[in-house]
Amino acid sequence: MTNETFPEAELTTESVTINNNNIIEIPDANFKKALVDNTEINTNGDTEISEIEAILTTSLNLRSKNIVDLTGIGYFSRLKSLSVYRNQLTSLDLTNNTAITSLDCDGNNLTSLDLTNNLAITNLDCRNNQFTSLDLTNNTAIASLNCSDNKITSLDLTNNTAITSLDCDGNNLTSLDLTNNLAITNLDCRNNQFTSLDLTNNTAIASLNCSDNKITSLDLTNNTAITSLDCDGNNLTSLDLTNNLAITNLDCRNNQFTSLDLTNNTAIASLNCSDNKITSLDLTNNTAITYLNCENNKFPFSELQKIKTKYSEFSYISTKKLFSPIEKADAFDID
Repeated sequence: MTNETFPEAELTTESVTINNNNIIEIPDANFKKALVDNTEINTNGDTEISEIEAILTTSLNLRSKNIVDLTGIGYFSRLKSLSVYRNQLTSLDLTNNTAITSLDCDGNNLTSLDLTNNLAITNLDCRNNQFTSLDLTNNTAIASLNCSDNKITSLDLTNNTAITSLDCDGNNLTSLDLTNNLAITNLDCRNNQFTSLDLTNNTAIASLNCSDNKITSLDLTNNTAITSLDCDGNNLTSLDLTNNLAITNLDCRNNQFTSLDLTNNTAIASLNCSDNKITSLDLTNNTAITYLNCENNKFPFSELQKIKTKYSEFSYISTKKLFSPIEKADAFDID
């Protein structure tokens, strides 16, 4: 998932009855400065933030402000969008911020995140923290979730059936149950500890990255919508893509294949099958390929000569040098 752009605070126009003289105590100097310096929040231009100024604010962009303590955020009870990206927070209490739909707390030092009361959240980016667990049982509205680069050991998404994009890469997950998550179109679960991954029910997936796990078999029979597949760095001995006719980008390097049948996959434009044990590669039907890397396999000299002759029309070919963009026939190094 890319970092979302959070606009500066916007003001609502509905009437409120809170006294504008009630000043909020904000212990963190950097947090207070960010609020006071924002004229859309600090509407009277003084050196304090009042309760009425807080309650009228619906969006807060606090990215990279060196904030350690967010005490006072509870007064912003009508916040819909909050970004505290790249601060130094060790805790984040959003109990009173029940209107939030978009939360970005990426790049802090959070060890936990309690979103029990935040039922309206649809977009959550909490990557690059120190979570070992993440409870989203109540957050059934989430459509986009990025919890990558934490220390999460298990992730229960049974109730989160609205998710369309899931990034949980770089954790310590040993399994991932997506049986109920039928709406997922983008899945990035690389750099975990999976030995298996069941995507039988996830027929909407278009982009899948499950690289750098320990997966020994991958059944994609039902996943006919996939256009981009990266299963690099697993323990796969075979890969059946007979039904996956929509694939345009395939990275299956660093596995244990001895063969790779891409006869039906005529849409493939980019193929990296390097660092396997492949002895023969028939790409007769794969005329759309513009990038091919098949280095470090078990091709005999005669097979390399055949590849050189047959596929010299491809834009980028490498049989030896990893991802070396050398044009056409000159790309072949078969010494």
